[in-house]
Amino acid sequence: MKLAVVGGGSTYTPELVDGIARLRAELPVTELVLIDTDEHRLGLVAGVSARILNRAGHPARLSTATELEKGVAGADAVLIQLRVGGQAMRHQDETVPLECGCVGQETVGAGGLAMAMRTVRVVLDVAERVAAVAPKAWIVDFTNPVGIVTKALLDAGHRAIGLCNVAIGFQRRFAALLDVEPSRIALDHVGLNHLTWIRAVYLRGEDVLPRLIDQHGEAIAKQIGLPEPVLHRLGVVPSYYLRYYYEHDAVVAEQKVGTSRASAVKEVEDKLLELYADPSVDTKPDLLTSRGGAFYSEAAVALLASLFGEGGDVHVVNVRNNGTLPFLPDNAVVEVPATVTSAGAQTWPVAPVSPLLAGLIGHVSAYESLAVRAAITGGEDLVTEALLAHPLVGQISVAERLAGRLIEVNRDFLPWASVR
Repeated sequence: MKLAVVGGGSTYTPELVDGIARLRAELPVTELVLIDTDEHRLGLVAGVSARILNRAGHPARLSTATELEKGVAGADAVLIQLRVGGQAMRHQDETVPLECGCVGQETVGAGGLAMAMRTVRVVLDVAERVAAVAPKAWIVDFTNPVGIVTKALLDAGHRAIGLCNVAIGFQRRFAALLDVEPSRIALDHVGLNHLTWIRAVYLRGEDVLPRLIDQHGEAIAKQIGLPEPVLHRLGVVPSYYLRYYYEHDAVVAEQKVGTSRASAVKEVEDKLLELYADPSVDTKPDLLTSRGGAFYSEAAVALLASLFGEGGDVHVVNVRNNGTLPFLPDNAVVEVPATVTSAGAQTWPVAPVSPLLAGLIGHVSAYESLAVRAAITGGEDLVTEALLAHPLVGQISVAERLAGRLIEVNRDFLPWASVR
């Protein structure tokens, strides 16, 4: 199969290539094309990626392209992993909301909306161009904010599925705590992208989540950044993104005196690129683990293997709701377990969701619909409405001020706002 990676110059890419090399029995990639407009980064990343494949004796042909159509032509799958504006704009996403007393995070709240405003139009353009030269290709979206971007792709009629590494991260960590193989663990994982809870952890058909919380509550709480009593109170494990909701004011106070995550990641990326330039480096650097995206390669390779193999495996993916959560519209995008085959993803039946979870899911899902509209149509009024709908903003004066600031800071990436 031919796999094209849009944003192939990302420092994440060697993580993906390492997975392709290690898991070749699951996913027989014969051609891998890395596509990026930044020729310098692309050359460094492609170089170390080729060495990783060679070290593993993997037969895939690796090539690069700076022109999208040339790279994706005839592809079976196109993985999109873009960061429009790079770490510089991520820094703005993480700091501008703090001016208004709101959480500064690249995918959550006002920062997430800013990222969506820069990203959605770009990804839709990529998808249209992919459809012209690779009409049967599956688009796998790893571009944040995944839920919003995936909804935009599906609304436009593209053959797309969204992927995040949060669920596989939980699966691997729970398996380690239980000292079992990850494949023996199944999760009742429910919600939206970056707004999910683990309601059950199944081992041989038994829900062992209560045991995990009782025996390993302190370790789990540390991983998600919430007090251990929260786990016992809720009886579920919130993802670490829930800290932005459950401890909003404490997080804002921390962020105001700290440095942005973007600054730290920029330093890591610079060091990674130096390593990638070393011709002796032919394995995934240990430093890559501090970049984020743990288990990304396993999640991506396993999903692609189901889409292009015999299929039938279960993956936690971002897909149309279509009645899965009955309190949401069918065209919402949810992040839940689904059986994946060449025909796509079929969600599993989901047990009733408690009001505590459903209320927040419904609130953020409504915001995501408005975020897609604001990102595509543009205009300060629509940006303000999306912010007003988000539970981490929700005040008209704050929404109005933030809308103006987000447009001002992102103006160079917003065609509709380019006229001053």
